[in-house]
Amino acid sequence: MKTLKFKAALAGLSLSLMAMSPISQATIVLIKTSQGDFEVNLYDQATPKTVENFLSYVESGEYENSIIHRSVKDFIVQSGGYKIREVTDTVDGETVTEDKIISVETNASVINEPVYSNVRGTIAMAKIGGNENSATSGWFINLSDNSANLDNQNGGFTVFGAVTDYGMETLDRIAGLPIYNLGSPFNQAPLQDFTEDDANNEVDVTLDNFVKVESITVTDVNQDTATGLNPPLSTYEPSESSSGGGGSFGFGFLALLSLLGMRKFKQ
Repeated sequence: MKTLKFKAALAGLSLSLMAMSPISQATIVLIKTSQGDFEVNLYDQATPKTVENFLSYVESGEYENSIIHRSVKDFIVQSGGYKIREVTDTVDGETVTEDKIISVETNASVINEPVYSNVRGTIAMAKIGGNENSATSGWFINLSDNSANLDNQNGGFTVFGAVTDYGMETLDRIAGLPIYNLGSPFNQAPLQDFTEDDANNEVDVTLDNFVKVESITVTDVNQDTATGLNPPLSTYEPSESSSGGGGSFGFGFLALLSLLGMRKFKQ
């Protein structure tokens, strides 16, 4: 993985919490990305709070034009934490409007629901290490059977749906893109239309090089579409130490970040 440096412009906008509004549940969503589309069948009945939380971001539009900011080979691809938005700022006394990467505005965290196992093709919520009930907007797709690791780490990562037959080729395509270290929180960023030669020649990395989640839309509002599925149950085994330690797919201190403007990436 090529390690690159970049300069980030901070635009002084702070994050705010939005009250979660109840919305109609649905069990199938279509996720359109710049690398292709995939469908996810949600487990409304088994993980109702997590599904409601996810759909609240879908309804609010917070996931629109978000980015796949993390990819780990044979492990996961992750999104839901950052998005591209047009931002107006004042620079040297002049008003400047440009697209920048900003943090997704997050709702209150959702209670953990470790019912199903983190096997290949499942979607699960990201969270902060050492806090099993800290999931907000971040989500990831398991590229492999990660049950031995993720089912019992940090109280178990909540699986709340699975990619249908229509779609895993898109996730594998994203996972096959070259990964570059652009500095935290983009130190495992998959980039499209950007090569090793580009990196060696100090070519600018632009916002177009990020894999975008262009939209997430509900395609089936029937809450029982998952009844015919037979997903494996989580191997989670509660213990006195299950809520401490562990890894993180969340943002931690990154939730305090302001806007990030992409500039020149130098080798």
